[in-house]
Amino acid sequence: MDLELGGRHVLITGGSKGIGYACAEEFGREGARVTLVARHREGLDAALQRLASQGVECRGFAADLTQADAAQGMVDSVYRESGNVDVLVNCAGAALRTPFDELTPQAWRDAMQAKFFTYIHVMDPVIKRMGAAGSGAIVNVVGSGGKVASPIHLPGGSANAALMLASAGLAAAYGPAGVRVNVVNPGITLTGRMNEGLAAEARLRHIDTQEILVQHQQRLPLRRIAQPEEIANAVVFLSSTRASYITGAVLSMEGAVVPMVV
Repeated sequence: MDLELGGRHVLITGGSKGIGYACAEEFGREGARVTLVARHREGLDAALQRLASQGVECRGFAADLTQADAAQGMVDSVYRESGNVDVLVNCAGAALRTPFDELTPQAWRDAMQAKFFTYIHVMDPVIKRMGAAGSGAIVNVVGSGGKVASPIHLPGGSANAALMLASAGLAAAYGPAGVRVNVVNPGITLTGRMNEGLAAEARLRHIDTQEILVQHQQRLPLRRIAQPEEIANAVVFLSSTRASYITGAVLSMEGAVVPMVV
């Protein structure tokens, strides 16, 4: 299926690793121009080098997206140097997973800053420009923790829930301007963040991380943990014209571990 993404300009936050990097690879295979954003220049440069070796047209910007001014400056630079953004994929930022008995008020504030505002600080200036241009697609990679409360992910889950609400609201607000906004909610996925979550759960339950990993696999109806590329495939489809009537949607990708109607 031709997703008609050739030549499109895709901005991916958190694009130097994990799901964000997998998205960059998939967009590159579709012939899109890719701009990555990451906090650390070293990891960003390594990702750009790997993408370039695969023939992907790419460039990158280092920015701390928890800071609104830094995010605005990055967006201004992207538009000035690479042109209009056709697709925005938000993957940057992750709230620390913390057992509930270790939480403090600061941990709750940190989670909102790390997850919610890293998305909002980029979405706000980009969606306004997309609206003025009359077209655009945004996909926010959020997380299933915003729908099912976990005792080791309460602040992060709260930030995820807020992002889902913001995404649905922006989809309704900007639909008349030709801009679509969707959410993909991965469950446990084979990334570096997975290891952090396993460590937090191990502290809470006082058992080995490997044992927890096996338990997670056994709970999944598919009996395996998702690969970043599988999440990326859904993101790329939702960004394409093949998904032209999908907006305001929240796509669950947790492998049916919580069988529910949403």
